Amino acid sequence: MPNPIDVQKALSGAKYPSSKQDLIEHAKTNGADSEIVDALGKLPDGEISGPDQVQKAVF
Repeated sequence: MPNPIDVQKALSGAKYPSSKQDLIEHAKTNGADSEIVDALGKLPDGEISGPDQVQKAVF
């Protein structure tokens, strides 16, 4: 399981609301490793309202 701080770093600068796929692409652009990308895959489909929703879904 990735570190919550590393997930937030990977999503630094992301605009919310956003889709799961947009957040995954943003994390990849920021150099996220496969562990973080896999964790973001746990996000629900549809609109992600902000970092709190990411944290609840991933952790």
